[in-house]
Amino acid sequence: MNQIRRQLRIHRPDVLGLDEVSGPSPGPGDVLVRVAACGICGTDLGYLARGGVRGPGEQPMPLGHELAGIIEYAGERVEGLSPGMRVVINPDDDAIGNGGPEGGFCETVLVREARPGGNVYVIPDQLSFELAALVEPLSVALHGVNRARVEPGSKVVVHGAGMIGLGVVINLRRRGVRDIVVVDRQDHRLELARRMGAAATINPDQQDLRATLAALHGESTKYGFSTVNTEVFIDAAGAGSLLQRSIEICAHGARIVVVAVHHQPIALDLLMVMAKEIELTGSIAYPGNEFQEVIDMLTEGKIDVTPLITHRFPFSEVLAAFGQARDIKTAVKVMVDIGA
Repeated sequence: MNQIRRQLRIHRPDVLGLDEVSGPSPGPGDVLVRVAACGICGTDLGYLARGGVRGPGEQPMPLGHELAGIIEYAGERVEGLSPGMRVVINPDDDAIGNGGPEGGFCETVLVREARPGGNVYVIPDQLSFELAALVEPLSVALHGVNRARVEPGSKVVVHGAGMIGLGVVINLRRRGVRDIVVVDRQDHRLELARRMGAAATINPDQQDLRATLAALHGESTKYGFSTVNTEVFIDAAGAGSLLQRSIEICAHGARIVVVAVHHQPIALDLLMVMAKEIELTGSIAYPGNEFQEVIDMLTEGKIDVTPLITHRFPFSEVLAAFGQARDIKTAVKVMVDIGA
């Protein structure tokens, strides 16, 4: 099984290589997946800028954690999975594309100790591979929504209209929430947010955030703090100034969920966190049943998520795909066709 395969790897900060490497040898509990599609995540761009998860390592780092494909080989101990099955991969166990030995921008990926409904999910024939590759980021977004404990009547602000923020909007709507305000500096992303179900959008370069939210959600005063009546803020932007601004203006008892990656420590006003009894919560990955819920949602086809895929590239042009993904003025989700 040690065939040569092409694998996209980070060699040093801002240097990618599409390298020829030896394929892995699957064990009795492993499956080998021929990758069909893999999406570029903002986290991938962060890894590339740093040269790795936390910086350059001893070996080049494989990239890609939003992947779907076809099982090519299943070890003798594998149950419930067999060659020919169409699958989407949960990359969490083996840190696939996140510092582990495998990455999704590759012709084949080894999934160790494969478990159906655990790190491998079977997908139906009617679900395209590129939509299946959206399961991972949409599951990140769903987990953030679940952490926010929203109700249909919740007043919610979503900071950031990239892939995760737009996924948050989709999943808020599925939870029955209608009063959703999305904040972003890119007008084309705000237009997408409205298409996905946002009731209102704010470009803070053109509108005052607090005044606009006060007009939309109302305002109150308690303990001398003047607040807007927004009950939930979901941070999918990763901008420290916006997180602090949310603490300043949010309602008493508000919940703030951080699903974005903040690369630098930031100063927060903990007096306001205390006095307003704010719940500040982190959200990462998808430890529950979010993967299957998203697969079911995409299979139903009631929500058209295809506008989230703004660009498509063949695997041979993956370096150009990463260049496109860096252009936040035009790109949301850049999808790479690996060609299974």
